[in-house]
Amino acid sequence: MTPEGIISALVAGSIIGIIARILVPSMQPIGCIMTILLGIIGAFAGIFIGNALGFGPSTDSYSFWLVLIVQIVTAVILVAITAAIFRKGSGT
Repeated sequence: MTPEGIISALVAGSIIGIIARILVPSMQPIGCIMTILLGIIGAFAGIFIGNALGFGPSTDSYSFWLVLIVQIVTAVILVAITAAIFRKGSGT
């Protein structure tokens, strides 16, 4: 992966993390850095899941949107799980 690819993946992951945090329907006791990290993890995991499901990287815009949706759903799941763990651990 080129340096430009890594930087663009980090930026896209950050945006996906913010979208995921907006889509989770409760207050999350996690910070901004954790949200961005979960978005980056969700973005990379979404790429692998998309490849496993057969709509990997291509120039087809249909595949791009499917992978993006999988990345966002993955990040939403990660944010929800992490928020639940932090909420349960705080005792409230």
